[in-house]
Amino acid sequence: MRRLLHDIALHPFLTVMAPLFKMLEASFELLVPLVVARMIDVGIAPKDGPYLWRMGALLVLLGVVGFGFSITAQYFAAKSAVSVGMAMRRDLFAHIQTFSYREIDAIGTSTLMNRVTNDVNQVQNGFNMFLRLFLRSPFVVLGAMLMAFTVNARAAVPFVVTIPVLLMVIFVILLASMPLYKKVQQQLDRVLLSTRENLLGIRVVRAFARQEEEKARFRQEAGSLYRRQVFVGGISALLNPLTYVAVNLGIIAILALGGRRVDAGDLTQGEVIALINYMSQILTELVKLANLVILLSKALASLGRVNAVFETRPSITDTGEPVPPAEDQPAVSFEDVGFAYAGSQEEALRGITFSVLPGETIGIIGGTGAGKSTLANLIPRFYDCTSGTIRLFGQDIKTLRPSSIRAHVGIVPQKATLFSGSLRKNMQWGKEDATEEEIYRALDIAQAREFVDSKRKGLELPLQQNGGNLSGGQKQRLAIARALVGQPDILILDDSASALDFATDARLRRAIHTSTQTMTVFLISQRVSAIRGADHILVLDDGRPAGYGTHQELLASCRVYQEICASQNAGEGAAAHA
Repeated sequence: MRRLLHDIALHPFLTVMAPLFKMLEASFELLVPLVVARMIDVGIAPKDGPYLWRMGALLVLLGVVGFGFSITAQYFAAKSAVSVGMAMRRDLFAHIQTFSYREIDAIGTSTLMNRVTNDVNQVQNGFNMFLRLFLRSPFVVLGAMLMAFTVNARAAVPFVVTIPVLLMVIFVILLASMPLYKKVQQQLDRVLLSTRENLLGIRVVRAFARQEEEKARFRQEAGSLYRRQVFVGGISALLNPLTYVAVNLGIIAILALGGRRVDAGDLTQGEVIALINYMSQILTELVKLANLVILLSKALASLGRVNAVFETRPSITDTGEPVPPAEDQPAVSFEDVGFAYAGSQEEALRGITFSVLPGETIGIIGGTGAGKSTLANLIPRFYDCTSGTIRLFGQDIKTLRPSSIRAHVGIVPQKATLFSGSLRKNMQWGKEDATEEEIYRALDIAQAREFVDSKRKGLELPLQQNGGNLSGGQKQRLAIARALVGQPDILILDDSASALDFATDARLRRAIHTSTQTMTVFLISQRVSAIRGADHILVLDDGRPAGYGTHQELLASCRVYQEICASQNAGEGAAAHA
């Protein structure tokens, strides 16, 4: 709630003007029943035509002025709500950007997307209606009751009973519906997750002919959302009929009491009509208030979910010292490093120890699930190790600022991710002010220059979302080039050439070796051929180091490495024929 109040405080004028103009509109509306009563008692009964025309003109004037105030109020309310929504969405996105991989893993991508879009929209719509009705409706309800007592105190007694009953009904419905709306939003997360997984993996779904199973799974999730929405909608739908029943009973009471008092001469017919009009105004406003309660229930549930993201503190903050200059220190060293994912009872890595000097190349190899990518994610501090120490140029990595670390580290993840826009814009992610010469040099090293030139659009080559207009190998080469543009001190290639043929892969490795002699390179691969020329090779087996040394040393001493080489026909015998 404090976050919402902070966003509201950014536009105090708009926020105050909206309910103010709504109350001005309501003030004119409260005068209408009195004018109608005078028209009946003074104009119709004595058949005073000129008086009726004057009162009719006054009614039109009240309507026009009230309409003007209403339009003005809605303008201010809409502008304030949109401003609050924009600020909340901006701050939420910025806060999510501070999360480490640990928080993103825990919350989930689909949930974060839903909260940035759907939940913020719910809060925005709820705040818009709140500004328009939170003062107007209570003001009209209380004002109508007070005006009724000014007409005739005894005949206005039904108002004293009706209004508390209506407020009690609204309060009970609110208590019952709010937790249910939270469950609806949670189920909406699951529907979004199912949709996102299916659309992102549509090729896999069709390759395994799982369309019917995926349809059934989606129907189950959507059906659960439907049932929850119908249930809570049924409870919320009780508001209108219960409100109408209570108000109509109040009108009946007014007619009964008013009729007797008219017969007694204590009340005029116009005053009875005025009392009924005030009760009708109360009915209209409480129906609006009931709808506002439903909308606020959704908005408050969504606001709670948005606040839960804001209250999630990043486990890795962008604080600390800058990366020190490399002076006779290993570029990267691991000292008995262990790591466990959040919620996992077993460590994904344990007992990892090695050092790499500036300019050296280290290959990391192991079976699927051995922890190769996990190790790569520890170097740029996407995660923090849970035991041991990682040093960057001799300094404990936990004392260094993550943004400073990542300015010195270029990483190419397993899945090549490109963004919609031009090739130039994608390459400038590696260096914002990269020149054409620097970009083309990186493209040459990454073996991407040839296919880029064949497109005949140069650096203005348009790329679709996630490189949808490129092949897998082309995307991987552009991702490598993007990392090379910034000429980082440390380059991490996390199985980033898996889609390349052996000839292109070999040319890529030669180009990297000859063009990045001062760069520390981590080659993570399933292929022995990709890492055999490295200065050091670390062999991982189920998160533990199984061997460390050169290709020849490991062939002679490491059983796991021998098995990997044998499975790929990449032993010494095969190498001799390569």
